[in-house]
Amino acid sequence: MFPAGSLEKMQILAYSDANFTKQLGSAYSVWINPASYNYSFKICYNNRQAQGSSGPSPDFNRVATDTVTLDLYFDGTGVVPSPNPAMPAASSNGVADQVAAFKTLVFSYNGTIHSPNYLWLSWATLQFQCRLQSLNFSYTLFMPDGTPLRAKASCTFLGFTSEQQLAKEANNSSPDLSHLITVKIGDTLPNLCYRVYGTSLPYINVAAINGLSDFRNLKVGSQLLFPPLRDSGS
Repeated sequence: MFPAGSLEKMQILAYSDANFTKQLGSAYSVWINPASYNYSFKICYNNRQAQGSSGPSPDFNRVATDTVTLDLYFDGTGVVPSPNPAMPAASSNGVADQVAAFKTLVFSYNGTIHSPNYLWLSWATLQFQCRLQSLNFSYTLFMPDGTPLRAKASCTFLGFTSEQQLAKEANNSSPDLSHLITVKIGDTLPNLCYRVYGTSLPYINVAAINGLSDFRNLKVGSQLLFPPLRDSGS
């Protein structure tokens, strides 16, 4: 049985720099959380095969960019409450304004950085720095005059890592990286924080991020997210 809790909407944050330090506006909350998402990884090989051999001998080339694919839904009927107070749940334009706002955030060209925005998908353990690769809208419900009332956005996001972050990832124990740790017998939140950050001080912030009401009694086998130290409030 799943623990009770408040509904948290997936958020998409836009940034104007590759290091994800300059956020553009407030976080965008999706209208309806995705029913599922796919997180894909791929390894690329050079398909080498010697002349006369019976089969290939693939050589490792590189680890390809990871991808997240998901569907997001927009509703202009008024049935779904708006996650954004500035945008009404029902409009004479149907979902046109919702779609335009989303497209501006993830797809449209930003003249300041000469490219679309850098993005961060944030939903519980999904913390994904990325850029949009593809976006496809499908419309399924219409007003009598043909104005769309519902839309589905099929999105593919490519993982993005700056050169600075790549250098940090050469040291997997860096406190500037996100960590997902499975709780083992004897683990305490302060000790886990010390293991990740080199200090136990951020344990209160980590407890809040993971929705822990009692950080002293961790559930063995559960997974806890430890965000980058700069976001932990230490």
